[in-house]
Amino acid sequence: MALATGSRSPDRERARPRLWMVFAAVGLGALVLALLGLAFVRVYDNQLIRQTETELIAQGVVVSSVYRELLSAKVGTGDYGLTRLVPWPFPSPAGSHLRPILPSLRASDEVLPAAREPPFSAVPAEPRAQQAGDQLSPLLIHVGRSTLAGIRVVDPQGVVVASSSSGFGTTLMARDEVQRALRGEPRSVLRRRISDSEDAPLASLSRDTGVRVTVVLPVLKEDRVWGAVVLSRTPMTFAKALYVDRWNLTATMLVLLGVVALMSLAAAALVVRPVRALVRQTRAIAASAPEGFEPVARPVVEELAELSESLAGMATALRDRNQYIRSFAANVSHEFKTPLASIQGAVELLRDSADSMTPGQRERFLSNIDADARRLTRLVQRLLELARADSLVARPARTELAPLLESLAERARAQGLSVEVGAVPAGLVLGLPAEVLEDIVWQLIINASQHGGEGVRVRIEADAAGGEGRGRVVVRDDGKGISESNRARVFDAFFTTARERGGTGLGLTIAQSMLRAFGASLELLPAEERGAAFAVVAETTPAPVSQRK
Repeated sequence: MALATGSRSPDRERARPRLWMVFAAVGLGALVLALLGLAFVRVYDNQLIRQTETELIAQGVVVSSVYRELLSAKVGTGDYGLTRLVPWPFPSPAGSHLRPILPSLRASDEVLPAAREPPFSAVPAEPRAQQAGDQLSPLLIHVGRSTLAGIRVVDPQGVVVASSSSGFGTTLMARDEVQRALRGEPRSVLRRRISDSEDAPLASLSRDTGVRVTVVLPVLKEDRVWGAVVLSRTPMTFAKALYVDRWNLTATMLVLLGVVALMSLAAAALVVRPVRALVRQTRAIAASAPEGFEPVARPVVEELAELSESLAGMATALRDRNQYIRSFAANVSHEFKTPLASIQGAVELLRDSADSMTPGQRERFLSNIDADARRLTRLVQRLLELARADSLVARPARTELAPLLESLAERARAQGLSVEVGAVPAGLVLGLPAEVLEDIVWQLIINASQHGGEGVRVRIEADAAGGEGRGRVVVRDDGKGISESNRARVFDAFFTTARERGGTGLGLTIAQSMLRAFGASLELLPAEERGAAFAVVAETTPAPVSQRK
């Protein structure tokens, strides 16, 4: 079959991306999808809110400690404040005095309404708390200017006694988080932020966020609640955080893009080189070049290695099949040429000299034509049998040997042949159909009777063939045997030493083809003093269905 290599199809002319480009696009797409996924689940927003909450907790703990110390100097040892009603909500080691406060807010948490200006309290602040608050307020004002956080301290009735800005004398008791803190529970919430309608520039001080983080910590003295510290601050927006870290993020992005590019190129190199080698291998196969029959060397990727080995195996199988077909065609031509030439010669002699021939001479020529025609008929029949054997589709089967071998022996004895059945293990089966096994064993019996000489005796035995799930049937005769020169050719197609008796040399070839479909084999056993021995070896379990057609 000729291969068109000079022209290229329209599809081939279209520009297509290289394999390394595909890998680079996949890597870049994976990076973009990862970033979009992070944005979708608001991971960065969570981090910004969590960072703000953590900072407020740290400030609140310090303010609470300072306020407690200032108030302790005024309260003394007497009972003060409220009894703590709830246990500490965060886990701590057993038997320790640790009171960890863990951040818990997420961007997806419920956002409470904006906190309005609190009203003035109808009840004045507790005097000692007010005194401590007056001492603390200058510190809160200074801290608030630096941290941009709003800080207020309330007494046990929720009245503001210290603040970083304003609100002295107001009450925060209406807020749920303050109520829970005065029961002894730290509380963090998100509230809507009242902001201007216009967005602030990215470089401005304003954080321009729609929510505000509020942290309320109880001021505890053993099991008493002396008040609460209320802290609030606006977390930074995602856009502002990107703007602040724009140079670091840009450098990180460039590094990530470089890593993705290098990984894509490395992955492409691992695949592109063996793929190109596979392309060269397929072209070598098409050109019947020797390189096509060898797998690609060190392809790295397992699947590409398997593909290359499969291509090499396929090419070898096709080459062997092609050689078999050529040899088979040459043998068929040779086998047909001799009888056809004999028939043609006899016909020409009869046509030219039939009138001058005696009746005996004409009969002899006609007998030769008849014998050659019969030989051609037998040859065609055997070729058809070989074709059927080559295209045989195997099916799972089990045949018990003892009854079948006894039946064949009786059939042979009925035709005057000396055949006996030796030892056959009880219940031994082979994974072959009964008709296939019967045909092959019968062919071996016929071969022994044709080639063994006068008075040849045949013995059939069976055994487990050394175990491992295989069994065999051995057909042995005590005839003339097979010479050393012929042992190597006995399975060749058309090889026969009984051509004058009508042998075609295809019997053993057909038997081998039939057995090959079932994963079985026909073997010539080592020579003994007399005779020859063949063994049919097959699985003792059903053979898998063959894919040959």
